[in-house]
Amino acid sequence: MAMEDLTSLLSDYGTLFREDTDFYNRIVLGTLLPHTVWAPLPHFFQTWLRNYLGGVLLYLLSGFMWCFYIYYWKRNVYLPKDAIPSQRAMLLQIGVAMKAMPWYTLLPTVSEYLVENGWTKCYPRLYHVGWLAYFVYLAIYLVVVEFGIYWMHRELHDIKPLYKHLHATHHIYNKQNTLSPFAGLAFHPLDGILQALPHSLSLFFIPIHFTTHLVLIFLEGVWTANIHDCIHGKLWPVMGAGYHTIHHTTYRHNYGHYTIWMDWMFGTLRDPEEEDGKAK
Repeated sequence: MAMEDLTSLLSDYGTLFREDTDFYNRIVLGTLLPHTVWAPLPHFFQTWLRNYLGGVLLYLLSGFMWCFYIYYWKRNVYLPKDAIPSQRAMLLQIGVAMKAMPWYTLLPTVSEYLVENGWTKCYPRLYHVGWLAYFVYLAIYLVVVEFGIYWMHRELHDIKPLYKHLHATHHIYNKQNTLSPFAGLAFHPLDGILQALPHSLSLFFIPIHFTTHLVLIFLEGVWTANIHDCIHGKLWPVMGAGYHTIHHTTYRHNYGHYTIWMDWMFGTLRDPEEEDGKAK
């Protein structure tokens, strides 16, 4: 491809990326805030505010709905009464997450800035690559992100200063009756950013659809809520809450994120059904 054609393509991509982020900003901020509050802000701060408000709403709504379902509507169905966390424990988790949320949402905001300026491999429309390439790139992206999160999480345990000053904030929740969906984002801000960093770093070398990337980033909030509810879903090979509860009690197993594959490959997998068998 000639240099002029490449420059033109990147310019076209940049225009489409900017159109997308402007659209998402209008949808979220226009719904939640008066126009006079957000419209005068520079584009970067509009994007951060959209990510912040969207992140807070997603965290609180998914957390409250899931807690209502498993702790009240289906009380004693999924968990015994003594495994249900107290309201105080859940409020403390919400407090930790709310303090960190402004910092968490800086990462996708910076990622979007880099994408808009043509510094990543992102593409704005499916027709730029076609469906087959879309799914191939998406699969590669998910594998790389899984690998990155596994090792980032593991190093946050193995490197003692990182554990002491960052990750230990999350691991004060180490029993069933202290874990809840709200613990999913109850991290030290830098810890949360480091564990999400593989999503952003992958943009530099894997072509990924821009909106798909944003959706996956925000689905992290739903996923992390799910894996902290202590309910073993028994959906192989998904790294569900049964596996992650073991992680919170042993500290040395089940570092993976979406699946059990990385723990299986690197020898840190512990199966909750085997643990139940030993208990019996």
